[in-house]
Amino acid sequence: MKLPHKKSWSGRFEKTSDPLLERFNASLSFDQRLFAEDIEGSLAHAEMLQKIGVLTESEWEEIFRGLSEIKKEFKLGKVVLDDTLEDIHMAIETLLVNKIGNVGKKLHTGRSRNDQVALDLRLYCRKKIWEILNQISSVQKALVSTAENNLNVVMPGYTHLQRAQPILAAHHLMAYFEMLTRDFERFTQTGKRLAVSPLGSGALAGSTFDLDREFVAKKLELNGVTHNSLDAVSDRDFVAEILFNNALLIAHLSRFAEELVLWCSQEFQFIKLPEDFCTGSSMMPQKINPDVPELIRGKTGRVYGHLISLLTVIKGLPLAYNKDLQEDKEALFDSVDTILDILEILERLVSGLSFNAEKTKKANEEGFVLATDLADYLVGKKIAFREAHEIVGTIIRYCLENKTTLENLPLKKLKEFSSQFSEDVKHWLNVYNSINRRKGIGGTAATCVKKEIQRAKKILGMKK
Repeated sequence: MKLPHKKSWSGRFEKTSDPLLERFNASLSFDQRLFAEDIEGSLAHAEMLQKIGVLTESEWEEIFRGLSEIKKEFKLGKVVLDDTLEDIHMAIETLLVNKIGNVGKKLHTGRSRNDQVALDLRLYCRKKIWEILNQISSVQKALVSTAENNLNVVMPGYTHLQRAQPILAAHHLMAYFEMLTRDFERFTQTGKRLAVSPLGSGALAGSTFDLDREFVAKKLELNGVTHNSLDAVSDRDFVAEILFNNALLIAHLSRFAEELVLWCSQEFQFIKLPEDFCTGSSMMPQKINPDVPELIRGKTGRVYGHLISLLTVIKGLPLAYNKDLQEDKEALFDSVDTILDILEILERLVSGLSFNAEKTKKANEEGFVLATDLADYLVGKKIAFREAHEIVGTIIRYCLENKTTLENLPLKKLKEFSSQFSEDVKHWLNVYNSINRRKGIGGTAATCVKKEIQRAKKILGMKK
Protein backbone atom coordinates (compact mmCIF):
# COMPACT_ATOMS: atom_id res chain seq x y z
CA MET A 1 0.00 0.00 0.00
CA LYS A 2 1.62 3.27 -1.11
CA LEU A 3 0.81 6.36 0.94
CA PRO A 4 0.47 9.94 -0.34
CA HIS A 5 3.51 12.16 -0.21
CA LYS A 6 1.88 15.37 1.04
CA LYS A 7 3.40 16.64 4.28
CA SER A 8 1.25 17.52 7.28
CA TRP A 9 3.09 20.84 7.47
CA SER A 10 3.17 21.65 3.73
CA GLY A 11 0.69 24.56 3.94
CA ARG A 12 3.39 27.02 4.96
CA PHE A 13 5.77 26.05 2.13
CA GLU A 14 5.79 27.05 -1.52
CA LYS A 15 8.29 24.40 -2.61
CA THR A 16 8.31 20.66 -2.06
CA SER A 17 11.13 19.10 -0.07
CA ASP A 18 14.39 18.23 -1.80
CA PRO A 19 14.79 14.41 -2.03
CA LEU A 20 18.11 14.71 -0.20
CA LEU A 21 16.34 16.40 2.73
CA GLU A 22 13.65 13.70 2.61
CA ARG A 23 16.28 11.01 3.11
CA PHE A 24 18.35 12.91 5.68
CA ASN A 25 15.38 14.05 7.76
CA ALA A 26 13.37 10.84 7.85
CA SER A 27 13.31 8.47 10.82
CA LEU A 28 10.70 6.02 9.53
CA SER A 29 13.31 3.39 8.69
CA PHE A 30 14.02 2.87 12.39
CA ASP A 31 11.18 4.43 14.39
CA GLN A 32 8.56 2.22 12.73
CA ARG A 33 9.22 -0.25 15.53
CA LEU A 34 7.23 2.19 17.70
CA PHE A 35 4.03 1.46 15.76
CA ALA A 36 2.35 -0.47 18.60
CA GLU A 37 3.15 2.21 21.18
CA ASP A 38 2.04 4.97 18.79
CA ILE A 39 -1.30 3.28 18.24
CA GLU A 40 -1.71 2.56 21.95
CA GLY A 41 -1.13 6.22 22.79
CA SER A 42 -3.39 7.37 19.95
CA LEU A 43 -6.24 5.17 21.15
CA ALA A 44 -6.02 6.63 24.65
CA HIS A 45 -5.78 10.17 23.23
CA ALA A 46 -8.80 9.63 20.97
CA GLU A 47 -10.91 8.26 23.82
CA MET A 48 -10.00 11.30 25.88
CA LEU A 49 -10.95 13.63 23.00
CA GLN A 50 -14.36 11.94 22.89
CA LYS A 51 -14.68 12.29 26.68
CA ILE A 52 -14.11 16.07 26.55
CA GLY A 53 -16.40 16.55 23.53
CA VAL A 54 -13.86 17.15 20.75
CA LEU A 55 -14.91 13.91 19.06
CA THR A 56 -18.42 12.53 18.83
CA GLU A 57 -19.01 8.98 19.96
CA SER A 58 -19.35 7.79 16.36
CA GLU A 59 -16.11 9.57 15.38
CA TRP A 60 -14.32 7.92 18.29
CA GLU A 61 -15.69 4.53 17.24
CA GLU A 62 -14.46 5.09 13.68
CA ILE A 63 -10.98 6.05 14.88
CA PHE A 64 -10.92 3.09 17.28
CA ARG A 65 -11.90 0.71 14.50
CA GLY A 66 -9.37 2.17 12.08
CA LEU A 67 -6.44 2.14 14.50
CA SER A 68 -7.26 -1.39 15.64
CA GLU A 69 -7.27 -2.63 12.04
CA ILE A 70 -3.98 -0.86 11.31
CA LYS A 71 -2.43 -2.49 14.36
CA LYS A 72 -3.47 -5.95 13.12
CA GLU A 73 -2.16 -5.19 9.62
CA PHE A 74 1.20 -4.12 11.07
CA LYS A 75 1.48 -7.33 13.05
CA LEU A 76 0.63 -9.40 9.98
CA GLY A 77 3.22 -7.56 7.89
CA LYS A 78 0.63 -6.19 5.48
CA VAL A 79 1.65 -2.54 5.75
CA VAL A 80 4.15 -1.19 3.22
CA LEU A 81 5.30 2.26 4.27
CA ASP A 82 6.33 4.91 1.77
CA ASP A 83 9.91 5.86 2.56
CA THR A 84 9.15 9.54 1.81
CA LEU A 85 7.04 9.74 4.96
CA GLU A 86 8.97 11.36 7.80
CA ASP A 87 8.18 9.13 10.74
CA ILE A 88 5.90 6.47 12.17
CA HIS A 89 3.52 9.06 13.61
CA MET A 90 2.68 10.58 10.23
CA ALA A 91 2.63 7.13 8.64
CA ILE A 92 -0.06 5.87 11.00
CA GLU A 93 -2.08 9.07 10.68
CA THR A 94 -1.93 8.78 6.89
CA LEU A 95 -2.98 5.14 7.03
CA LEU A 96 -5.87 6.10 9.28
CA VAL A 97 -7.10 8.87 6.97
CA ASN A 98 -6.87 6.49 3.99
CA LYS A 99 -8.92 3.95 5.89
CA ILE A 100 -11.68 6.04 7.55
CA GLY A 101 -11.58 9.36 5.73
CA ASN A 102 -11.42 12.91 7.06
CA VAL A 103 -12.44 11.98 10.59
CA GLY A 104 -8.94 10.55 10.92
CA LYS A 105 -7.58 14.09 10.59
CA LYS A 106 -9.18 14.97 13.93
CA LEU A 107 -7.01 12.54 15.88
CA HIS A 108 -4.09 14.96 16.17
CA THR A 109 -6.19 17.62 17.92
CA GLY A 110 -4.44 18.86 21.05
CA ARG A 111 -1.31 16.89 20.27
CA SER A 112 2.11 17.50 18.72
CA ARG A 113 4.57 14.97 17.42
CA ASN A 114 6.84 16.29 20.16
CA ASP A 115 4.70 15.03 23.04
CA GLN A 116 3.53 12.08 20.93
CA VAL A 117 7.02 10.66 20.43
CA ALA A 118 7.89 11.38 24.06
CA LEU A 119 4.95 9.20 25.06
CA ASP A 120 5.76 6.49 22.53
CA LEU A 121 9.32 6.28 23.78
CA ARG A 122 8.21 5.98 27.39
CA LEU A 123 5.80 3.18 26.52
CA TYR A 124 8.47 1.40 24.47
CA CYS A 125 11.08 1.76 27.23
CA ARG A 126 8.66 0.45 29.83
CA LYS A 127 7.99 -2.65 27.73
CA LYS A 128 11.69 -3.25 27.07
CA ILE A 129 12.58 -2.80 30.74
CA TRP A 130 10.12 -5.59 31.58
CA GLU A 131 11.83 -7.81 29.00
CA ILE A 132 15.29 -6.99 30.32
CA LEU A 133 14.19 -7.66 33.91
CA ASN A 134 12.84 -11.07 32.90
CA GLN A 135 16.08 -11.91 31.10
CA ILE A 136 18.23 -10.77 34.03
CA SER A 137 16.21 -13.07 36.27
CA SER A 138 16.78 -15.95 33.85
CA VAL A 139 20.55 -15.45 33.94
CA GLN A 140 20.43 -15.21 37.73
CA LYS A 141 18.52 -18.49 37.92
CA ALA A 142 21.14 -20.14 35.72
CA LEU A 143 23.93 -18.81 37.96
CA VAL A 144 22.19 -20.02 41.11
CA SER A 145 21.50 -23.47 39.68
CA THR A 146 25.06 -23.88 38.42
CA ALA A 147 26.41 -22.68 41.78
CA GLU A 148 24.23 -25.16 43.64
CA ASN A 149 25.36 -27.99 41.36
CA ASN A 150 29.02 -27.18 42.07
CA LEU A 151 28.98 -26.54 45.81
CA ASN A 152 31.87 -28.94 46.39
CA VAL A 153 34.18 -27.44 43.77
CA VAL A 154 37.08 -25.47 45.25
CA MET A 155 39.19 -23.03 43.27
CA PRO A 156 41.63 -20.20 43.84
CA GLY A 157 40.23 -16.75 44.35
CA TYR A 158 42.28 -14.10 42.57
CA THR A 159 43.45 -10.55 43.11
CA HIS A 160 45.53 -8.86 40.40
CA LEU A 161 44.88 -12.13 38.48
CA GLN A 162 47.27 -13.82 40.92
CA ARG A 163 46.17 -16.75 43.07
CA ALA A 164 45.18 -15.34 46.44
CA GLN A 165 42.99 -17.47 48.71
CA PRO A 166 40.85 -20.61 48.24
CA ILE A 167 37.14 -20.15 47.60
CA LEU A 168 34.18 -22.21 46.44
CA ALA A 169 33.40 -21.96 42.72
CA ALA A 170 29.79 -21.46 43.80
CA HIS A 171 30.84 -18.40 45.80
CA HIS A 172 32.46 -16.94 42.68
CA LEU A 173 29.32 -17.50 40.59
CA MET A 174 27.12 -15.97 43.27
CA ALA A 175 29.17 -12.77 43.09
CA TYR A 176 27.62 -12.22 39.66
CA PHE A 177 24.18 -12.87 41.10
CA GLU A 178 24.81 -9.88 43.38
CA MET A 179 25.92 -7.67 40.48
CA LEU A 180 22.83 -8.60 38.49
CA THR A 181 20.64 -7.88 41.51
CA ARG A 182 21.91 -4.30 41.51
CA ASP A 183 21.29 -4.12 37.75
CA PHE A 184 17.75 -5.41 38.31
CA GLU A 185 17.14 -2.72 40.93
CA ARG A 186 18.43 0.04 38.64
CA PHE A 187 16.14 -0.97 35.78
CA THR A 188 13.20 -1.24 38.18
CA GLN A 189 13.83 2.27 39.49
CA THR A 190 14.13 3.66 35.96
CA GLY A 191 10.86 1.96 35.04
CA LYS A 192 9.09 3.72 37.89
CA ARG A 193 10.55 7.12 37.00
CA LEU A 194 9.63 7.00 33.32
CA ALA A 195 6.02 5.88 33.89
CA VAL A 196 4.45 9.34 33.50
CA SER A 197 2.56 10.73 30.53
CA PRO A 198 3.88 13.78 28.64
CA LEU A 199 0.86 13.80 26.30
CA GLY A 200 -0.92 17.15 26.49
CA SER A 201 2.33 19.10 26.58
CA GLY A 202 1.89 19.91 22.89
CA ALA A 203 4.85 21.17 20.95
CA LEU A 204 6.27 22.93 24.03
CA ALA A 205 3.64 25.09 25.78
CA GLY A 206 0.67 22.84 26.50
CA SER A 207 -2.71 22.99 24.79
CA THR A 208 -5.61 25.42 24.47
CA PHE A 209 -7.98 22.44 24.75
CA ASP A 210 -9.13 21.33 28.17
CA LEU A 211 -7.40 17.97 27.88
CA ASP A 212 -7.84 15.34 30.57
CA ARG A 213 -4.21 14.30 30.85
CA GLU A 214 -4.77 12.16 33.92
CA PHE A 215 -7.38 10.12 32.03
CA VAL A 216 -4.83 9.30 29.32
CA ALA A 217 -2.21 8.35 31.91
CA LYS A 218 -4.66 6.05 33.66
CA LYS A 219 -5.71 4.39 30.39
CA LEU A 220 -2.05 3.69 29.64
CA GLU A 221 -1.43 2.40 33.19
CA LEU A 222 1.07 5.17 33.90
CA ASN A 223 1.62 6.60 37.36
CA GLY A 224 0.82 10.22 36.55
CA VAL A 225 1.61 13.10 34.22
CA THR A 226 4.58 15.40 33.64
CA HIS A 227 4.41 18.85 35.26
CA ASN A 228 6.29 21.08 32.84
CA SER A 229 5.51 21.06 29.13
CA LEU A 230 8.96 22.34 28.11
CA ASP A 231 10.71 19.60 30.06
CA ALA A 232 8.22 16.94 29.00
CA VAL A 233 8.92 17.20 25.27
CA SER A 234 12.70 17.56 25.61
CA ASP A 235 13.36 15.09 28.42
CA ARG A 236 15.39 12.07 27.41
CA ASP A 237 16.76 11.34 30.87
CA PHE A 238 14.90 8.04 30.93
CA VAL A 239 16.56 6.98 27.67
CA ALA A 240 19.97 7.98 29.04
CA GLU A 241 19.22 6.01 32.22
CA ILE A 242 18.44 2.89 30.23
CA LEU A 243 21.61 3.32 28.17
CA PHE A 244 23.59 3.76 31.40
CA ASN A 245 21.90 0.74 32.98
CA ASN A 246 22.74 -1.26 29.87
CA ALA A 247 26.34 -0.04 29.97
CA LEU A 248 26.84 -1.05 33.59
CA LEU A 249 25.02 -4.35 33.05
CA ILE A 250 27.23 -5.24 30.10
CA ALA A 251 30.31 -4.21 32.12
CA HIS A 252 29.34 -6.92 34.63
CA LEU A 253 28.63 -9.43 31.88
CA SER A 254 31.91 -8.59 30.14
CA ARG A 255 33.84 -9.24 33.35
CA PHE A 256 32.19 -12.63 33.58
CA ALA A 257 32.84 -13.28 29.89
CA GLU A 258 36.53 -12.53 30.37
CA GLU A 259 36.72 -15.07 33.18
CA LEU A 260 34.95 -17.69 31.08
CA VAL A 261 37.48 -17.16 28.30
CA LEU A 262 40.36 -17.55 30.76
CA TRP A 263 38.86 -20.52 32.58
CA CYS A 264 38.21 -22.57 29.44
CA SER A 265 41.72 -21.96 28.06
CA GLN A 266 44.33 -24.73 28.06
CA GLU A 267 46.31 -22.69 30.58
CA PHE A 268 43.49 -22.80 33.14
CA GLN A 269 41.18 -25.70 32.14
CA PHE A 270 38.84 -24.79 35.00
CA ILE A 271 35.65 -25.18 32.96
CA LYS A 272 34.24 -26.65 29.79
CA LEU A 273 31.74 -24.59 27.82
CA PRO A 274 28.82 -26.35 26.11
CA GLU A 275 29.97 -27.25 22.59
CA ASP A 276 26.72 -26.10 21.00
CA PHE A 277 27.66 -22.57 22.07
CA CYS A 278 31.25 -22.73 20.81
CA THR A 279 32.77 -22.59 17.33
CA GLY A 280 35.70 -24.19 15.56
CA SER A 281 38.56 -23.04 13.36
CA SER A 282 38.48 -23.22 9.57
CA MET A 283 42.18 -24.14 9.64
CA MET A 284 42.99 -25.79 12.98
CA PRO A 285 40.93 -28.94 13.59
CA GLN A 286 41.63 -29.10 17.33
CA LYS A 287 40.18 -25.70 18.20
CA ILE A 288 37.06 -25.07 20.30
CA ASN A 289 36.64 -21.32 20.46
CA PRO A 290 34.65 -19.41 23.13
CA ASP A 291 33.04 -17.04 20.64
CA VAL A 292 30.02 -16.21 22.81
CA PRO A 293 31.94 -14.70 25.75
CA GLU A 294 34.36 -13.06 23.31
CA LEU A 295 31.46 -11.39 21.50
CA ILE A 296 29.99 -10.25 24.81
CA ARG A 297 33.31 -8.53 25.55
CA GLY A 298 33.37 -7.06 22.05
CA LYS A 299 29.78 -5.76 22.09
CA THR A 300 30.49 -3.88 25.30
CA GLY A 301 32.08 -1.11 23.25
CA ARG A 302 29.00 -0.47 21.15
CA VAL A 303 26.75 -0.34 24.24
CA TYR A 304 29.12 2.15 25.89
CA GLY A 305 29.19 4.12 22.64
CA HIS A 306 25.40 4.51 22.56
CA LEU A 307 25.43 6.05 26.04
CA ILE A 308 28.16 8.53 25.11
CA SER A 309 26.34 9.31 21.87
CA LEU A 310 23.11 10.32 23.61
CA LEU A 311 24.86 12.25 26.38
CA THR A 312 26.69 14.19 23.69
CA VAL A 313 23.43 14.90 21.84
CA ILE A 314 21.61 16.32 24.85
CA LYS A 315 24.51 18.15 26.54
CA GLY A 316 23.97 21.49 24.78
CA LEU A 317 20.36 21.49 23.61
CA PRO A 318 18.26 24.58 24.36
CA LEU A 319 14.65 24.03 25.39
CA ALA A 320 12.42 22.65 24.11
CA TYR A 321 12.36 20.05 21.31
CA ASN A 322 15.17 19.97 18.74
CA LYS A 323 15.61 17.59 15.83
CA ASP A 324 18.84 16.37 17.42
CA LEU A 325 16.66 14.26 19.70
CA GLN A 326 15.81 12.04 16.75
CA GLU A 327 19.28 10.55 17.34
CA ASP A 328 18.07 8.95 20.57
CA LYS A 329 16.21 6.08 18.92
CA GLU A 330 18.85 4.16 17.01
CA ALA A 331 21.11 4.28 20.07
CA LEU A 332 18.28 3.06 22.30
CA PHE A 333 17.05 0.35 19.94
CA ASP A 334 20.46 -1.15 19.26
CA SER A 335 21.54 -1.00 22.91
CA VAL A 336 18.38 -2.77 24.07
CA ASP A 337 18.55 -5.36 21.27
CA THR A 338 22.18 -6.11 22.09
CA ILE A 339 21.50 -6.52 25.81
CA LEU A 340 18.50 -8.78 25.28
CA ASP A 341 20.44 -11.00 22.86
CA ILE A 342 23.37 -11.28 25.27
CA LEU A 343 21.21 -12.11 28.27
CA GLU A 344 19.32 -14.79 26.36
CA ILE A 345 22.43 -16.59 25.11
CA LEU A 346 24.34 -16.17 28.38
CA GLU A 347 21.56 -17.87 30.35
CA ARG A 348 21.91 -20.97 28.18
CA LEU A 349 25.71 -20.83 28.24
CA VAL A 350 25.83 -20.68 32.05
CA SER A 351 23.33 -23.51 32.34
CA GLY A 352 25.56 -25.74 30.20
CA LEU A 353 29.02 -25.04 31.58
CA SER A 354 30.80 -27.62 33.74
CA PHE A 355 33.73 -27.30 36.16
CA ASN A 356 36.89 -29.40 36.10
CA ALA A 357 37.06 -30.02 39.87
CA GLU A 358 40.45 -31.74 39.73
CA LYS A 359 42.04 -28.82 37.89
CA THR A 360 40.59 -26.18 40.17
CA LYS A 361 41.68 -28.13 43.26
CA LYS A 362 45.20 -28.58 41.90
CA ALA A 363 45.44 -24.86 41.20
CA ASN A 364 44.90 -24.23 44.91
CA GLU A 365 47.77 -26.57 45.74
CA GLU A 366 50.22 -24.71 43.50
CA GLY A 367 49.71 -21.12 44.52
CA PHE A 368 50.50 -20.77 48.25
CA VAL A 369 46.84 -19.81 48.71
CA LEU A 370 46.98 -20.84 52.39
CA ALA A 371 49.64 -18.27 53.27
CA THR A 372 47.16 -15.90 54.93
CA ASP A 373 45.73 -18.81 56.94
CA LEU A 374 49.21 -19.60 58.19
CA ALA A 375 49.68 -15.98 59.27
CA ASP A 376 46.28 -16.03 60.97
CA TYR A 377 47.35 -19.20 62.79
CA LEU A 378 50.35 -17.36 64.23
CA VAL A 379 48.15 -14.42 65.23
CA GLY A 380 46.14 -16.96 67.21
CA LYS A 381 49.41 -17.77 69.01
CA LYS A 382 49.65 -14.11 70.13
CA ILE A 383 52.07 -12.99 67.40
CA ALA A 384 51.32 -9.56 65.89
CA PHE A 385 49.94 -9.83 62.38
CA ARG A 386 52.76 -7.81 60.77
CA GLU A 387 55.32 -10.08 62.38
CA ALA A 388 53.33 -13.17 61.38
CA HIS A 389 53.12 -11.81 57.82
CA GLU A 390 56.91 -11.50 57.66
CA ILE A 391 57.45 -15.01 59.07
CA VAL A 392 55.15 -16.58 56.51
CA GLY A 393 56.76 -14.57 53.71
CA THR A 394 60.12 -16.02 54.74
CA ILE A 395 58.66 -19.52 54.74
CA ILE A 396 57.29 -19.05 51.23
CA ARG A 397 60.66 -17.85 50.00
CA TYR A 398 62.19 -21.03 51.45
CA CYS A 399 59.51 -23.15 49.69
CA LEU A 400 60.22 -21.48 46.36
CA GLU A 401 63.95 -21.98 46.71
CA ASN A 402 63.49 -25.63 47.64
CA LYS A 403 60.61 -26.35 45.22
CA THR A 404 58.15 -27.46 47.88
CA THR A 405 54.79 -26.29 49.25
CA LEU A 406 53.49 -25.09 52.60
CA GLU A 407 51.46 -28.27 52.99
CA ASN A 408 54.53 -30.47 52.53
CA LEU A 409 56.74 -28.73 55.09
CA PRO A 410 57.29 -30.92 58.18
CA LEU A 411 56.53 -29.43 61.58
CA LYS A 412 60.23 -29.55 62.45
CA LYS A 413 61.04 -27.22 59.56
CA LEU A 414 58.19 -24.84 60.43
CA LYS A 415 59.51 -24.56 63.98
CA GLU A 416 62.77 -23.24 62.55
CA PHE A 417 60.83 -20.15 61.48
CA SER A 418 58.77 -19.82 64.67
CA SER A 419 58.61 -21.81 67.89
CA GLN A 420 54.87 -21.14 68.02
CA PHE A 421 54.12 -23.73 65.37
CA SER A 422 52.72 -26.96 66.81
CA GLU A 423 50.89 -30.08 65.63
CA ASP A 424 47.57 -28.24 65.15
CA VAL A 425 49.05 -26.19 62.30
CA LYS A 426 48.22 -29.01 59.88
CA HIS A 427 44.52 -28.20 60.30
CA TRP A 428 45.29 -24.71 58.99
CA LEU A 429 47.07 -26.02 55.91
CA ASN A 430 43.97 -27.60 54.39
CA VAL A 431 41.99 -25.94 51.61
CA TYR A 432 38.59 -27.12 52.78
CA ASN A 433 39.26 -26.05 56.37
CA SER A 434 40.43 -22.67 55.10
CA ILE A 435 37.22 -22.16 53.14
CA ASN A 436 34.94 -23.25 55.96
CA ARG A 437 36.62 -20.97 58.51
CA ARG A 438 35.31 -18.00 56.54
CA LYS A 439 31.78 -18.35 57.84
CA GLY A 440 30.85 -14.74 58.46
CA ILE A 441 28.01 -13.25 56.40
CA GLY A 442 29.22 -12.99 52.82
CA GLY A 443 32.08 -15.43 53.32
CA THR A 444 33.03 -18.39 51.15
CA ALA A 445 32.30 -21.12 53.74
CA ALA A 446 29.97 -23.79 52.39
CA THR A 447 27.35 -23.00 55.06
CA CYS A 448 27.36 -19.32 54.02
CA VAL A 449 27.18 -20.04 50.31
CA LYS A 450 24.30 -22.47 50.83
CA LYS A 451 22.40 -19.78 52.75
CA GLU A 452 23.05 -17.25 49.98
CA ILE A 453 21.84 -19.72 47.35
CA GLN A 454 18.65 -20.30 49.32
CA ARG A 455 18.17 -16.55 49.73
CA ALA A 456 18.66 -16.07 46.01
CA LYS A 457 16.20 -18.85 45.17
CA LYS A 458 13.61 -17.20 47.39
CA ILE A 459 14.15 -13.84 45.68
CA LEU A 460 13.83 -15.46 42.25
CA GLY A 461 10.87 -17.64 43.18
CA MET A 462 12.80 -20.86 42.53
CA LYS A 463 11.96 -24.15 44.22
CA LYS A 464 14.15 -24.93 47.23
